[in-house]
Amino acid sequence: MDPSPSPQELAPDRFRDYLCLLARVQLNPRWQAKVDPSDVVQQTLLKAHQARDQFQGGDAAKQAAWLRRILANTLANVFRDLGRGKRDAALERSLEQALADSSARLEAWLVADQPSPSEEAMRHEQLVQLAVALEQLPDDQREAVVLRHCHGWSVQQISEHMGRSLAAVASLLRRGLKQMRRQLPPAE
Repeated sequence: MDPSPSPQELAPDRFRDYLCLLARVQLNPRWQAKVDPSDVVQQTLLKAHQARDQFQGGDAAKQAAWLRRILANTLANVFRDLGRGKRDAALERSLEQALADSSARLEAWLVADQPSPSEEAMRHEQLVQLAVALEQLPDDQREAVVLRHCHGWSVQQISEHMGRSLAAVASLLRRGLKQMRRQLPPAE
């Protein structure tokens, strides 16, 4: 039987970069002047702190799922404020599903067939490390990597969005991925 996670392992702030990555994936890049993913994550972590007694899980995967639900609600509020609309429970549910899907896509970079609980925990830890590595990139590299690998944009679309040449975008992607690989522990 695995020992219970330490309080440090379950500290919501440990998931900051992971949540920021998920928020970046969900926010339309064209809104970046209006909405900072870091602000959304800060609101999410504040709400998590205020509701910490409601967390029923005992491991990092359950806590990540709980934090994704809070992030979905926070993003729904942001979208509502941007559109000046009323609360939409369907939007919150669809955002929660989109965040879960985004998390699953990111985990697909790391996935193995039918993981055991220990493999699942290791993959979750790798995902957190991936998010940390992504957050440490310079802004332009991070934006290019997120647009390409999380939003699925073509190099041409990124070039137009960022106002850079195709070669410049390709260079940002290459340097960003190279730097991330250096920051991540080698695969076993």
